[in-house]
Amino acid sequence: MSTKLYVGNLSFETSSNDLETLFAKAGTVQSVSLIEDRETGRSRGFGFVEMQTKEEGDAAIAQFNGTELAGRTLKVNEAKPRENRNGGGGGGFGGSRY
Repeated sequence: MSTKLYVGNLSFETSSNDLETLFAKAGTVQSVSLIEDRETGRSRGFGFVEMQTKEEGDAAIAQFNGTELAGRTLKVNEAKPRENRNGGGGGGFGGSRY
């Protein structure tokens, strides 16, 4: 089963190819996704790397968390599941949260 990793504190110049090359040292990289600002298209300084197995993901965390890439100290950990953001903006409809 694959493991998705959060990679933070990236230089704005870091490319998907840079991350793939780096993380391939720890195992098989299934995908790399750099997060960009919707309006400017500029990197937001973080992304996700999916490793083929949990063991490879754990190895990548151990190997790269706290190391330097392009002058920045990387933060690498297992990605948390994405929260449901349905964007309803309900304005009070649907019951109180209190």
